[in-house]
Formats: sequence, C-alpha cells, structure tokens
Amino acid sequence: MASPTTPANKPRRFLIPRSRRLTCDVLHFHRHVPLCPHVRLISLGTLDELRKPPTGRISWAALFLKAYALMARDLPAFRQSWMRGLIPTVYEHPTSVGMLAVQREYQGEPWLFWGRIVAPENLPLPEIQKLIDRYQTAPVDQIFKRFLWLSLFPTLIRRLFWWCNMQWFGPIRAKRIGTFFLSSLAGQGAEIPCPPSIQTGVLSYGPLNPQGQSRVTIAYDHRLMDGGMAAEALARLETALRGPLTEELQQLAQTSIAAN
Repeated sequence: MASPTTPANKPRRFLIPRSRRLTCDVLHFHRHVPLCPHVRLISLGTLDELRKPPTGRISWAALFLKAYALMARDLPAFRQSWMRGLIPTVYEHPTSVGMLAVQREYQGEPWLFWGRIVAPENLPLPEIQKLIDRYQTAPVDQIFKRFLWLSLFPTLIRRLFWWCNMQWFGPIRAKRIGTFFLSSLAGQGAEIPCPPSIQTGVLSYGPLNPQGQSRVTIAYDHRLMDGGMAAEALARLETALRGPLTEELQQLAQTSIAAN
C-alpha cells in the first residue's frame, strides 16, 4: 500500500477531462428544464419470464423504449419540445426519438454517450435490441464519432453547438437531441430517481423486487404538461408493457420454437 508521502497521494489540480465535457454540457442546459418526476410501481414478473429463451435476449431497455414511444403516440405532449427564444414556441415531432444513456470506456476513461433510437413505436423488439447492442459493443470511435468530435472544442463552442441543436429548428432538435431520454442502473441493482436531462420526457426504472415489481419513473417538462398527464402516461406505459409488448414477446417465443 502506498504511503502518505508518495506522489500518488499528493494534492493535484487538472483540467476537466475530455470524457466529462459532454456530460457537463448537458448538466449546464438541464438547469433550464423544470423536470417533475412521478413514480408508479409496475408488476413485470410475467414479462421478465418471457424475456428469457426461447424468445432470445430482449433487454428491459428495449421494452421500455418501445413502451414509452407507444404511450407518446397517443399523448402528443410527450413528443413536444419547448423552444426558447424572444417568443417561446412549442415544437411537436410526428414520432418519438429515444436517447439512451450508454456508458463506454474509451482511451482508458469512462464516457457517457447517447444512443439514438428513431420511432421505436414502429420497430420490432429484436431490431431495437440490435440497435442497443450496436451502441454497447461497436467501436466507440465509429458509433459515437460525432460526440467525440464535439468534445474536442472549447466549452463556449461546444455549448453554442448544443444551443443551436436545441433551439434553432424543431426537426433538428428531435433528430439530434431526441424527444425523450432513457437511463437506468437497474442491472446494477440501483435506481436513478430523476436523471438530469434536456428532453421533455425522462424515463427510468429500478430493479425488480421479490414480488416482480419495478419502480418506474417518468419526469416531464412542467412547462408543457401537468401531473395528471404524467400519471396517465405511467398507466399507459404499464398497459403497453403488459399488453402489446407481452404479446410481441409471446409471438417471438412461438416463432423461435417453431423454427427449432
């Protein structure tokens, strides 16, 4: 064990690592988004069994991405974005665009990136899973090339890029920033009550308890909706998980059994 006098234990001061710059940018803009979280306890034991073979590996992230998008298809406020300016406006995108938090290691440092899933409500679960797997396993300098490029610029330039993407043109914002954000540490046995975000909607879920239940959180931009709609969104999310998505997993299992 190193002694207190070794160089490794001396105080030091250094510039913010490149790996933290983009996260700091998001936190900077997050301060202007009045997020309000609501929680619902959802029973997912049956769905958990269906995720196992012969269905194949369908992650909770894939299920929640699609469930949220199915909910937002019927509640357009969750596809809207607050556009700041001299006269604030609201932009509504025709489909959902999910941004998934992806933790990767690059050049010996941990990074946080964002994987984009366009219109998950229209994609089959295996295709959503394939996209997630790509974000988690493809070479970082290929799959997250744009984020790595942006991290090279000084803070003022980076945040100008972020601001333009967020406020200049609605379709560009939806394409590059997304309409909702998904982040979870359920696989590590932890919860994130309200992940900091710059999107209108934020979705997070915790690990299953012994009764097969998960605490599911939706945080929303309070400028665009109120708590009643968030409560309805959570109820619709549960309906999607226990209805259409359960049926889709059952069909996948039947197809897999028939093929073997």
